[in-house]
Amino acid sequence: MPDVLADIKRDPSFRTRLRLGYSQFPSTEHARGINLGIEDLFVGRSGLTLSGNYQTAFNGQREVWGGDVRYYVRPLGNIINLAPVLGYRHLETTRYTTDGVHVGLRLLLVPSRTGAADLAVTQSWVAPGSENEVGLTTLSFGYAMTHNLRLSTDLQKQNSRFRSDSSVGIGLEWLF
Repeated sequence: MPDVLADIKRDPSFRTRLRLGYSQFPSTEHARGINLGIEDLFVGRSGLTLSGNYQTAFNGQREVWGGDVRYYVRPLGNIINLAPVLGYRHLETTRYTTDGVHVGLRLLLVPSRTGAADLAVTQSWVAPGSENEVGLTTLSFGYAMTHNLRLSTDLQKQNSRFRSDSSVGIGLEWLF
């Protein structure tokens, strides 16, 4: 007899994803670029995951890279999950460069346990408490086209003392 509650506690409703995509930076003269990364690489059977990404504009005016550790606090099979974010991030624009500790909170909504679709909202800060602090608000959405391939979108707003920047990305994700 299936134990559904045990499955919800043990089996993640989302999968590890390898990403490759196109980025546009509306606040930087609509510069174009690429993004790549890995999302939610599970550490064992726990709620601990590792993520990393790299994003750059072809004209050299924008660059973002970094890595994070997330710990999903609810059972991994839940439709709604919450994870504190801790890592390191480097942000470079035409007006400022910031790098340092990256802290925040991620809300993940997964309407389909098969990884067919999910929506994530992340609010985080780079170098919090310093004069170079940057707030990041990110909205991500993914939708499966096949069992192992998804289309993803990312919208991000960067807010610093110097200016506000934005990026829009669309890409493909390979699901593990």
